[in-house]
Amino acid sequence: MPPSAPADVAATFCATLVDEWVRAGVRHAVIAPGSRSTPLALAISERPELRVEVFHDERSAAFAALGVGLVSGRPAVLLCTSGTAATHFHGAVAEADLSGVPMLVCTADRPPELHDVGAAQTIDQDGLYGRAVRWFHAPGVADWATSGSWRSLAARAVVAATGPDPGPVHLNLAFREPLVGSADELPPGRAGGGPWQRVLGAGAGALADADVLDVARRLDRQRGVIVAGAGCGAPSAIADLADATGWPVLADPRSGVRALTQAVIRFDALLRSAAFAAAHTPAVVLRLGEAPASKVLAQWVAASGATEVHVSSRPAVVDPTHAVAARLVTDPSGLCRRLAAALTGARGTPWAARWRHADATARAVVDEHLVHLTEPAVAATVLAGLPAGANLVVSSSMPVRALEWFGPPRDDVRVFANRGANGIDGVIATAVGVAAATGAPTAVFIGDVAMVHDSSSLAALAGRGLDVRIVVADNDGGGIFSFLPQRQALSADRFEQLFGTPHGTDLVALARAHGLAAQSATSLADVAAFAGAPGPGVLRVGLDRSTNVGAYEALHAAVVKALDSR
Repeated sequence: MPPSAPADVAATFCATLVDEWVRAGVRHAVIAPGSRSTPLALAISERPELRVEVFHDERSAAFAALGVGLVSGRPAVLLCTSGTAATHFHGAVAEADLSGVPMLVCTADRPPELHDVGAAQTIDQDGLYGRAVRWFHAPGVADWATSGSWRSLAARAVVAATGPDPGPVHLNLAFREPLVGSADELPPGRAGGGPWQRVLGAGAGALADADVLDVARRLDRQRGVIVAGAGCGAPSAIADLADATGWPVLADPRSGVRALTQAVIRFDALLRSAAFAAAHTPAVVLRLGEAPASKVLAQWVAASGATEVHVSSRPAVVDPTHAVAARLVTDPSGLCRRLAAALTGARGTPWAARWRHADATARAVVDEHLVHLTEPAVAATVLAGLPAGANLVVSSSMPVRALEWFGPPRDDVRVFANRGANGIDGVIATAVGVAAATGAPTAVFIGDVAMVHDSSSLAALAGRGLDVRIVVADNDGGGIFSFLPQRQALSADRFEQLFGTPHGTDLVALARAHGLAAQSATSLADVAAFAGAPGPGVLRVGLDRSTNVGAYEALHAAVVKALDSR
């Protein structure tokens, strides 16, 4: 017999959704507390297969779910109550859309009879996130008559979130009071405990031989470079292609290939030398995965007139300069191996050796300068001090640039940054999600404004049982703006008012108020010790914005001088 009480029908509906998600491999849920979401929250909490994180702030919850999907490739269930709570998910949903991160966004809603009558905590949530989601569905108040569709609904949500173009899915779930019921026997699932629906085949299909040959014809030039970002493919495949072509691999920290012998990691510094940049203008550029943060690199490629080919397993377009001649949606690893057999490139020429020699010069100069407590040195020290197998999450303002330009080549530490929308919001929450999904030590390198912005994510961090080590570069304001033309174009007072934006927050006291161990660093040795010690905890590194700009300028100038004097 089906359940007769509406609350029991809702409880059974929610238990069915959760059961299907567990069958599909979902292992994490993030909940922002509220009343209207009670039926699904209870169903989630009943399943021991799910690790549940609870956040008081919906924005923090959403970025934690983003972190889970970012590191695992599997969606977390993200749940909130009705009303404005759902609007606070939007920033993380936008990032998940642009970065191709799977996420199951579940917003509770009032039933239809409470809409358009001034009921409390009721807004129009249908299509709330617009085109940022891969699929939106509002199934209405649960009815036993439709129970045969419940498993299909849950399975489709996972398929849509993890398909060829992964990203967020939005289910808007209406519940009537009473909200607490008891789940009855669930509609039967597939035999063997598998999910209701599967998608067969890889997300990015293999290219036909004719397509590979066409790409090879475009690329087969001596003066080529490989630009490797997040999602670039297997290190061995990229190494094979670099060996076959004699092309350097300009690798950013998220690529996981900076330790290759063919990798050039100080490419930003090299290209600040006008002489080196002009002498090494490429004819072809093969871009693998996401773009590095370096504006210098992007401008150099755009000015070169080189033939650009972009390869990614995701169909998202990454072509801000509108210069890509061929865009391939396929597995980068497989394509690299096939191209290695088809290209001659610069094999047998000194092209790659010249790049590596210049990179070695730049590495030596940078290492000589990273001895004082500066932002570049802190970035390098944090990465160097982490244990093998750890994660590092960096903010998308100066921290990601400092790490890209000056970080050591450690491919045994996974580096993450929210570079889809490039916002500074939710950095700590993202790291919580990464730590929860991996169980590995997870460091955060963040600026003070980003930390203040996401300070609600510090709540309950001390009790989550996660090793999260937060290093904050504190220059009391928006440090990145000091590198922009506004700094010279405006008066000091106006610049401070609109861009410097000092906040005066005692970050050590803020962390301690949330029950976290916190201290200020006085040396790079303090930073190294903190990076290597178990968390959770916060280390504040006090810096001056003007001095910080000078530290970067001195490093860049020293590299240019060394290159130009060779």
